Amino acid sequence: MRPGIHPETRPVVFRDRAADTAFLTRSTARTSKTIEWADGNTYPLVDVEISSASHPFYTGAQRVVDTAGRVERFERRYGRGARTSG
Repeated sequence: MRPGIHPETRPVVFRDRAADTAFLTRSTARTSKTIEWADGNTYPLVDVEISSASHPFYTGAQRVVDTAGRVERFERRYGRGARTSG
């Protein structure tokens, strides 16, 4: 690697809010939050909405998406649009 062109990596804790888990890894992410880790050290903390701990692809859990309800809600809100054929 050429010196001076790559961002500095450091230990960072990522906390998955959906699965209520956290993991320590190296990252270039910047944050003002910190957390005390199990080893007694304080690390920067990045909160994420989803990670491999909560993503359906990795967990095997599927969520059912109510597409019909979404379509009905859209039509109620914006009305049923006239479809034109080109």
